[in-house]
Amino acid sequence: MSSSKVWYITGASKGIGLSLVQQLLARGHRVAATSRHESALKEAVAHDNFLALQADLTNEESIGNSIEATIERFGRIDVVVNNAGYGTGGALEELTSTAIQENFDINLFAVIKVIRQALPYLRQQHAGHIINISSIAGFAPGIGWSIYSAAKFAVSGLSEALAHELTPLGIHITNVAPGAFRTNFLQPDSIVFTSREIDDYQHVRAAHQKMHALNGNQAGDPEKVADALLQLVGHPHPPVNLFLGTDAYNRAATKIDQLTQQMEEWKDVSLSTDFATKSSPLM
Repeated sequence: MSSSKVWYITGASKGIGLSLVQQLLARGHRVAATSRHESALKEAVAHDNFLALQADLTNEESIGNSIEATIERFGRIDVVVNNAGYGTGGALEELTSTAIQENFDINLFAVIKVIRQALPYLRQQHAGHIINISSIAGFAPGIGWSIYSAAKFAVSGLSEALAHELTPLGIHITNVAPGAFRTNFLQPDSIVFTSREIDDYQHVRAAHQKMHALNGNQAGDPEKVADALLQLVGHPHPPVNLFLGTDAYNRAATKIDQLTQQMEEWKDVSLSTDFATKSSPLM
């Protein structure tokens, strides 16, 4: 138990979150987890080292109360996992303002709220690890996920920027970008598609249908995520970015290659916008 940590995990009633909770408890860690419905967590997990919490992730006071309850129960928090999120599918033009706002409320602003509420405790400890579950779509987006990708890009950017602020304080932060895992992410309670379809975006519909065909056949094993995260938090110098899954790794590598090639092709234009430098006089 000497290596036991206290984990605080959002969105843990299903999928990767629930698997992570169960795996951590089985290995002797203490876990507090949030859901919109506390009863769902209690039904899914029964363990002496588990604290089920109901939290409204759009409400900073509710989040703060859940973190305080975790401190009261376990005395500290070592790892914060921002796992809650859902997909929003559709071309930008097809999505309503409400759908866009709700997507950002959970996929980005909830992450910010959780971090803000957890940081005073982590700073006091001068230790801790924040893990933000983004998505490969937040680095190499696919077709028909513009708003979801935008929110996940923001999570990735937030994580990288926070690393500069928090590393000197002894707090690690990692942006985890999974690919397709065999969870219920493609089910109606985890993904929302636009009800307004514009004929010109049939290529978006085709991409969504292709993705649905993968349901139940995704390469990623959610039971192996805990192993990856335990390696992460156990490392003295964890990465700021970690891609999970062969598909995520390959998509990221392809994106990096394409970006490098594009930068080289447009290097002269990039460098042409500086002020002209005066040549040094001959001696």
